[in-house]
Amino acid sequence: SSSPTAKAINYTLKRWPALSRYLDDGNLPICNNWVENQMRPWALGRKNWLFAGSLRSGQRAANIMTLIQSAKLNGLDPYAYLSDVLKRLPTHKVTQIEELLPHRWKPEPN
Repeated sequence: SSSPTAKAINYTLKRWPALSRYLDDGNLPICNNWVENQMRPWALGRKNWLFAGSLRSGQRAANIMTLIQSAKLNGLDPYAYLSDVLKRLPTHKVTQIEELLPHRWKPEPN
């Protein structure tokens, strides 16, 4: 059987391309703590959402969670963003749907 050191070296070598990916692009950070912190609320709730109903329900929940987190990352109030977007979706032109993405969204004037 391999020694613990040999196992650690083999583990690292098998994953070397992923572990050194940040060297390909100077804009990539060495650590991903920021990303992990963004995912923490969803990871903590995972057990609560285990029985979301079905696979499709889980996928829908993941889509909504993605929009909520994207809204937060763009400095938006997720409730205000989703309330506005969901009201506008039925009449919004499909060709202009990108206007409703969090990074391009502007509240509809009253």
